[in-house]
Amino acid sequence: MANKQNQTYEEYWQYTAAKTDLNNADFLNILHCCIAFFDKYGCDSAYEMLQSELASLMHVTFPSVRKMINQLVKLGFLYPEMKGYRQEALEYSRAKTDKKRGNILSKIVYKFSNFNNSMEKPASGQGQINFFLKTLEETGSISVKELTALMFININNYPEGFLSFDELQNIYRIAKDAGFIERKYNQIGHLKNLLGKLDDIKEHDGILYFKTDAERLFGAEEERVRIGRDSYLQRIYKSELENESAQYYKAERPKCMVEGISHPVLIASHIKPYQYSDENEAFDSNNGLLLSKNIDSLFDLGYITFADDGTIIPSSILPEDVKEYISEQRLGKAFLNDKRLGFMKYHRENIFDKRYALSYIKRYNRI
Repeated sequence: MANKQNQTYEEYWQYTAAKTDLNNADFLNILHCCIAFFDKYGCDSAYEMLQSELASLMHVTFPSVRKMINQLVKLGFLYPEMKGYRQEALEYSRAKTDKKRGNILSKIVYKFSNFNNSMEKPASGQGQINFFLKTLEETGSISVKELTALMFININNYPEGFLSFDELQNIYRIAKDAGFIERKYNQIGHLKNLLGKLDDIKEHDGILYFKTDAERLFGAEEERVRIGRDSYLQRIYKSELENESAQYYKAERPKCMVEGISHPVLIASHIKPYQYSDENEAFDSNNGLLLSKNIDSLFDLGYITFADDGTIIPSSILPEDVKEYISEQRLGKAFLNDKRLGFMKYHRENIFDKRYALSYIKRYNRI
């Protein structure tokens, strides 16, 4: 009975990658071919037909094709049961840089990946990467050996969706005593490779951290993620804004999108406030600006907003010296794409010259 249970656990987190480099031409060609297939033939077409199409286009055998498709399904790029591809997969295929693909990949595997998915059958419940990331948030760090032990649990047995520090240590001891870590240590390579491609994971001396946590412990400081939000998606959201800023200014470090200065702390500021945004808007980088703390506070509370050409519109109640300072600043036009302009229209109509008054009333308990 024990051997059967151990075998079930060993199979539960199995993930082997047909392609380990998710940025190279081979992987992107596979993804392009799958997207083109579904665009041409639609969803619910025959799985055998997809395999034949890929085998012909990629000049590979059917077993290799099945491994490639299986990887895309497990990672969350493709729906199981020939239901097509996710919109994020299309964005990934069109991304111009490895950094942008890293942002998109992080969202895909966090939201959609499940190692028990297959093209024939979808899995139910939480995905393993999601479980790992929530455990990392709870524990602060996970060693590579602890990660190996983590592979052998059934995450459905943990309704909270993560392990506590004590639970992780207990599982590590059980896995070590059972010889799991020594026997399966090499299999960790594929999982570690995948985690290393996520936007906010950093390994330091054999221990995995969130990048921002590692910077606090071993390097630069950064402000804490705001309370009440999905902290992992918030990190990706900020990383996308940092990447956009650095590209705009052609700089190694991101800068405030208004002041053009590389402040040591920059805020990922929502245009349409987080609490008023739906699930698609909340972590859409188009609903955000990377701002210094001063500009963020003025913008967040509605003391300033922006016109469609990027000029700052100040509230009439602002002190004259503040108006004079911000009159010299503007938001670069390149940041104001059509989608962001839509969010900015919302800010002008619903936040500007309104929100600071509501904040004041709430602060003094008058509502």
